[in-house]
Amino acid sequence: MADRPAAIEVQKYLGGVDYPVSKDQLVSTARENGAPDDLVEALENSDQDSFDAPTDVSSALAGE
Repeated sequence: MADRPAAIEVQKYLGGVDYPVSKDQLVSTARENGAPDDLVEALENSDQDSFDAPTDVSSALAGE
């Protein structure tokens, strides 16, 4: 992603997620909530297979 989205923007597309969550479920939820393609692709390309909290998602998208 050219510009990393703000954490609040990312979480807008992940509303209703119960953590921990698998990457597949996170991607599915993002798509269902109308996330932009670049955000969905970034989630799909993440090295993590699961996420324990919203901060894990932010870290993964930041490449940390």
